[in-house]
Amino acid sequence: MVSAAEEAAVSAPETAELKIANRSIIVFRATVLGENPEARVERARAVINEVVGGTDDVEVRLDSIQDDYLVLLGNRRAFIVSPKDVGPGDADVRQTAEAAAQRLRQVVGETQEARNLRFLLMAGGLSAAATLLFMGLLRLLSFCHRRLLSWLPDRVQRHTSALKVGHAQLIDSGNLLLVTRRLFGLVYWVLVLLLTYEWLTFVLQRFPYTRPWGESLNEYLVGLARYVLDAVVSAIPGLVIALLIFFIARGFSAFCRRLLERLSRPGTINWLNQETLQPTTRLTSLAIWLFALAMAYPYLPGADTEAFKGLSVLIGLMISLGASSVVGQAAAGLILTYTRTLRVGEYVRVGENEGTVTEVGMFTTTIRTGLGEVLTLPNSMITGAVTKNYSRVVQGNGYVVDTVVTIGYDTPWRQVEAMLLEAALRTPGILQTPNPQVFQTALSDFYPEYRLVAQAIPSEPRPRAVLLTMLHANIQDVFNEYGVQIMSPHYLGDPEQEKWVPKERWFSAPAQAKDEADKP
Repeated sequence: MVSAAEEAAVSAPETAELKIANRSIIVFRATVLGENPEARVERARAVINEVVGGTDDVEVRLDSIQDDYLVLLGNRRAFIVSPKDVGPGDADVRQTAEAAAQRLRQVVGETQEARNLRFLLMAGGLSAAATLLFMGLLRLLSFCHRRLLSWLPDRVQRHTSALKVGHAQLIDSGNLLLVTRRLFGLVYWVLVLLLTYEWLTFVLQRFPYTRPWGESLNEYLVGLARYVLDAVVSAIPGLVIALLIFFIARGFSAFCRRLLERLSRPGTINWLNQETLQPTTRLTSLAIWLFALAMAYPYLPGADTEAFKGLSVLIGLMISLGASSVVGQAAAGLILTYTRTLRVGEYVRVGENEGTVTEVGMFTTTIRTGLGEVLTLPNSMITGAVTKNYSRVVQGNGYVVDTVVTIGYDTPWRQVEAMLLEAALRTPGILQTPNPQVFQTALSDFYPEYRLVAQAIPSEPRPRAVLLTMLHANIQDVFNEYGVQIMSPHYLGDPEQEKWVPKERWFSAPAQAKDEADKP
């Protein structure tokens, strides 16, 4: 059983290339007169070398025999061109035969030149002159490069010193000088390689045997330049359309920004104000530019190439793998922004973290505590936890201060409330308007729970911690002054004397003075 590879090898036509004096004449693809392409090449090479080596006056002619063409070298047949020898780029067998005959004439002419001493001396002289010119141009290029590098530091220092915003210099002269030196060095070596390439091409074309190499080098350079130029010219319409799309997106983005600024004025749209204006403007601009990029993508140079497609797939894969947490954090940041849960300057408590909000970002929120710590909290954690805002419900500017004490049932509650209010009165920074209040938040098994709630003046995070310290100190001082023990007893057994407050002790100091002040 014959494999697919063997079948392909059998079905593939056998070819052989005829090369004389380093120049390709024709590629044989058919068997003619019982000779396969390899045998035809050997026979044609022998005839051509024999005829060309024997005389200088050789004529190359073309003669037709039915569908075939004879390429004659003098009176001898050099080779036969069959219709099956027609290559992919040739129109018919006559065109193939004429092209082969023309290349053979060129070989005959170059062979005659190789035997001409005068021609060889002239070629050597031109090569020597080209070499001297090449060396001179290299020395001139090196001299210009050195002079440019010696002139560069002063110019860079002069221009970079002028690029300032206030007293801050935008660009470091050392880094700019290094980048400029490397750029000029790259240009220098490109010019050196280009001069070397042209010199080598010129010298190789002077001698008959190496002329095909020089022509191939020249054709490669011209083909490369033509390819680059065609690519640039063909990319211009797409670039014009892409730039037009980006200019339209830029103008529409500026229009939306001004429109949102007008809509953010008080009394226009409730959810759009000075706090939400900036993120709304950024989101709108981001959406416009993403849409513009998607529209301009097909018109970008190389957008339909495999490399560009592979890069797009790689970027999409990276985004899909790493964007889940990023998108979640960004969505949480948008929720915090538009619901206005937190504002900069407010004192909040998120879980076990408490402090003043200093920044509400897209992905994280920064809080400064009263102990000098800076906490960076992920926005998803804030949206998933209970947030206590001590600044939102106060009257005017400020924040809420509260503290809890538990006292036994044998202490009159009126006395405890009066002592807590007196401690608040003694604490500087706690406002008396609105008045501090005391709430009995729980009647536990062994003691009631008292919560003092007051409003403090706006201040930095650390003074709030100091304020709480002073408040706690004043509470201890007041309780000590009136002989009330701050203790939360637990039940161990029945006491010898019942724990209750007689009526004559209901208004113990300082509750008595407060009660008399409240009477009309």
